[in-house]
Amino acid sequence: MKQLPTFYYLDHFREFLQFVEGPSGHLLNRAQRNWISLFGQLDKWQQCVVARCANRKYPLIKKQSLEYEEIPDSHTHVAALLQQGFLRPPQAEDVITYMCQLTKPELLSGLREYSTVKALASRPKAALLAMAIEHIDTSAFAQSDVMQAYVFREFDHHLQYFLFLFFGHLRGTLSQFSMRDLGVMRTRRDSQNNQAHFEDREAAESAFYYAQLRSLAKHQGTMLNTPENLADLPPAHGHLANRYRDEYLYLLGKHCLADGREFAMSALAASNADIAREKWLRELYKDGDKESVEQHLLDIINNPPSEELLVFAEDFLARKFHKKKTSRMTDLLAQANNVLNIDEVHINRVEAGVMAFYRRSEGVICFRTENHLWLSLFGLVFWDIIYDIDSQALSNEFDIRPKVLLEDRLYQDHGTIIEQRLESWQTPHQLLQFIVAQSTQHYGKINTLFQWHSDLLTPIKGLLTHSKLESVKAILLAMTQSFKALRDGFPDIMVIANGQLRFEEIKAPGDSLRRNQLVSLDKLKSCGFDVRITKVQWCRDPMQPYAVVDIETTGGRSSFHRITEIGIVKMINGEAVATWQTLINPQRNIPNNITALTGIDNSMVADAPIFAEIADDLQAFTEGCIFVAHNVNFDYGFIRQEYERLDRNYRRPKLCTCADMRKAVPGLRSYSLANLTAHFGIEMDRHHRALSDAKAAAELLKIIHQH
Repeated sequence: MKQLPTFYYLDHFREFLQFVEGPSGHLLNRAQRNWISLFGQLDKWQQCVVARCANRKYPLIKKQSLEYEEIPDSHTHVAALLQQGFLRPPQAEDVITYMCQLTKPELLSGLREYSTVKALASRPKAALLAMAIEHIDTSAFAQSDVMQAYVFREFDHHLQYFLFLFFGHLRGTLSQFSMRDLGVMRTRRDSQNNQAHFEDREAAESAFYYAQLRSLAKHQGTMLNTPENLADLPPAHGHLANRYRDEYLYLLGKHCLADGREFAMSALAASNADIAREKWLRELYKDGDKESVEQHLLDIINNPPSEELLVFAEDFLARKFHKKKTSRMTDLLAQANNVLNIDEVHINRVEAGVMAFYRRSEGVICFRTENHLWLSLFGLVFWDIIYDIDSQALSNEFDIRPKVLLEDRLYQDHGTIIEQRLESWQTPHQLLQFIVAQSTQHYGKINTLFQWHSDLLTPIKGLLTHSKLESVKAILLAMTQSFKALRDGFPDIMVIANGQLRFEEIKAPGDSLRRNQLVSLDKLKSCGFDVRITKVQWCRDPMQPYAVVDIETTGGRSSFHRITEIGIVKMINGEAVATWQTLINPQRNIPNNITALTGIDNSMVADAPIFAEIADDLQAFTEGCIFVAHNVNFDYGFIRQEYERLDRNYRRPKLCTCADMRKAVPGLRSYSLANLTAHFGIEMDRHHRALSDAKAAAELLKIIHQH
């Protein structure tokens, strides 16, 4: 692993503080500026201790753990920092809050000396911790030798606010600097921005306040301390503060419904979050205030604040006031008339099963698209507007979530240039040329919209070739106007058949249609796309191709040993339609015991192709097939490992004839290939030769299908 420089933690702490007192300096109060100034006056070793303490997850820190190579005589420097107020001794309240950090011997010592209960060393730490929280005299224990071996980080109130200013949220930690420089975390090093997340101190402090309240409400649940009066909450300043306040009020209202319904309803009503408005209307309906609920629903429909809330209002109004029994999502799923029978081997990868079915039966082109297609197209079309033109897009290299998307104001801020850009393309080819140029210019840059890969443009080309340009532009425009509603929920696959393009949302038995999917499906339809819901029924499809595989190897471990022979029988409708066989040069010695088992020796494979030379043929022969083998994970694991050595991916649905024979014909003494072939009278040319064993496994597959 990459080694960090000796004074790395101090260097990155200084880098962090430079941003706080530089671009974010106008967001600091006098006490915070004074703390940074006092830190700057410490000697280098004391600064090292502070930097190491700041990197700890918890503020309670064992003195002995601060003995680092770059800090000579750490105890002297810790003592100096205690005197200067950067650190302090633990207090009674710290004991309860951070007791979980103590070791089991420390808990035992505390229980034995500062409680009246009998603590046994044989008890697990969790039990001792529960006993300690309930019974230890925390005031006395705080003065014990155990606790005095710790110090408490006294600058947490400053540190947490500084971290919030740097990252723009509460999840940021100083460890991200380490992960960046170790190569574990990628940051936007290409970004030249170095500016504050907030325009003024009022907005920063307001966002920080409500971010903390929201976090407490999210993690404490029913144990949350509630304010006596909502009017006592300070006003929120800025978009982020208002968002956090709305989310906090929703969580507060939801948690208080059981024990303080009137207060809970007030909290829900005070929140502007869609989820809070929906919850408030549902609860208001339960309370019997139907007339008010109906009017609120009509107001939403007439002036919808968001696409998702509009879908809720229309559906709730229809079901509760117009006597409709089922939701629109349920109706759409029930009315779907495109039903496919897909082999149950695809039960964990239903979309792949549908795509294989189409490619086999219709000769069509299929792409797994979901949200990736539209997010990558959106990102490439508007990249410079999102990341470059907008001066507030990113604050520093760790900031990869553009504010215009977080705050859903892309069109609001840049509507004119967006309209001009969309109008500038008169043909799909012009748009495609622009996208290719954008991908060439920005390839590999960090973003939160999509992941770069070699086939990124392939489905985009398919979309532009087989769709109306105005339909594509309409979706892109809608995404700029309401990114929050249209960032997900898009259909699973894109199908191109006979030059016609359609999108399909695939639903297996038991699947439901979610509201965000309905929003995106409706938008695609309104923009002129053919959109369908396809239901899947599981079956044993006789026309599903099966590639029955057997391999011989130099040993049993795929990570170390290599393949010496592959034999494959392709089965369709119970018949062998093709075979494929080859010896392979494993590029290593074949052990004598393996030669005795298989009959394959070094001379036989000396002139055979290496795996790289047959990889394309093998991929093509098994394309669209279910990978079948006896103890399938052995054969499949070796073949996947060989492709990984070539930096290639090999993925097929699997079926194991050993496991399925146990289900089809239970009670046999052994389910080894040799015993099963003997039991069923299956002839074999040569056991432990690949094609012979593959043919035997193919016969077992027939028996499985007969059951």
